Amino acid sequence: MNVARENDQDPLARPSSPEAPGVRPELRTTAPPNVPVVLFVCVHNAGRSQMAAALLDHYAHGQVGVYSAGSTPAAELNPAVVAAMTEIGLDLSREFPKPLTDTLARGADVLVTMGCGDACPVYPGKRYLDWELEDPAGQPLEVVRHIRDEIDGRVQALLGELLHAGGAAD
Repeated sequence: MNVARENDQDPLARPSSPEAPGVRPELRTTAPPNVPVVLFVCVHNAGRSQMAAALLDHYAHGQVGVYSAGSTPAAELNPAVVAAMTEIGLDLSREFPKPLTDTLARGADVLVTMGCGDACPVYPGKRYLDWELEDPAGQPLEVVRHIRDEIDGRVQALLGELLHAGGAAD
């Protein structure tokens, strides 16, 4: 399992950022304190998990804390993923792949895994969802659109469950 530990650099800050060391990611969320937190995890955090996080953040309007990470982060996002999300009005141009850390995993209420297999951590008391989705790596834009749309439907269903379970109005 490739999970960074507490003393590692902040996974939510760009690697070259001077603010990165010592900043705990759970303190940087913009969600209110009593909302569910969802962590989307895939291998490279360059495609599926990035799309899912952007979609959930878009639909949730601050009612859910949203993170994404990868067990082995890539150097950059998949350009076809960025293009597919831009088509629906979501800008991923400032996003970057982030490492999966113990802090992120422990801070999540729901962990959604997407093809990371044994590289994804297991923590008692967490809700896990394993979304089997095609990997957009190396795929043409038309295929990435289909993957995006599949993720979109699953994200909307998850949001409905989270808001219903928390007593929030839809």
